[in-house]
Amino acid sequence: MMPLTMARAGETVTIRKITGLDEVRQHLAELGFVVDTDVTVVSEVSGNLIVQVKDSRVALDKTMANRIMI
Repeated sequence: MMPLTMARAGETVTIRKITGLDEVRQHLAELGFVVDTDVTVVSEVSGNLIVQVKDSRVALDKTMANRIMI
């Protein structure tokens, strides 16, 4: 496993685990980041990501993206 920040732009990956406090995990789940969901990295700038999850595009800062393991 590795953090989502290691994925390259254009790559589609599957979420394996989400780490962090319960509130953080709940917030990410509400955005659609749940285990076994495929996400596509749209773009990356300085570790900050824009990802396609389900039918939405979501911007994640580096700290949040590092909590999502692929």
